[in-house]
Amino acid sequence: QVQLVESGGGSVQAGGSLRLSCAASGRTISSYATGWFRQAPGKEREFVAGISRIGGRTDFRDSVKGRFTISRDTAKNTVFLQMNSLKPEDTAVYYCAAGSRGPFYVGMSEGEYDYWGQGTQVTVSS
Repeated sequence: QVQLVESGGGSVQAGGSLRLSCAASGRTISSYATGWFRQAPGKEREFVAGISRIGGRTDFRDSVKGRFTISRDTAKNTVFLQMNSLKPEDTAVYYCAAGSRGPFYVGMSEGEYDYWGQGTQVTVSS
C-alpha cells in the first residue's frame, strides 16, 4: 500500500505558477499510474492530469493543456504537477491519486485510482 502526501499549494495571482508535489511512501510511485484531480467549492472532483505507470504517457483535461505538465522523479519517489499561466478558475483543492490499472493506461475517473492524498489548496486571484 502506498501513502501519498501533496505539497506546494498556495495563493498566487493570475498568470503565476506553482509546482505541486506528490510524495509517495510505502511503495515505489512508479509502480502506479498517478493522477492529479481537483475539487472547487460546490463542484465535483475532476481529473486534471495523469501519467502512466510505464512509458510516461501523459494526459490532461482540455482546459489545462499547454499550461500544466506532469512528471515523475523516481529517485525522489515523487510526482510533480507544474502549473503555469494560472487562472482564477484553477482555484481548487488539488489531490494526487495512485492506481494499478494497465501499465500504459492513464485513468481519467476517480474510480480508477485506489490511493489518495489529503489534498493541497491552490488559490488564484485575478
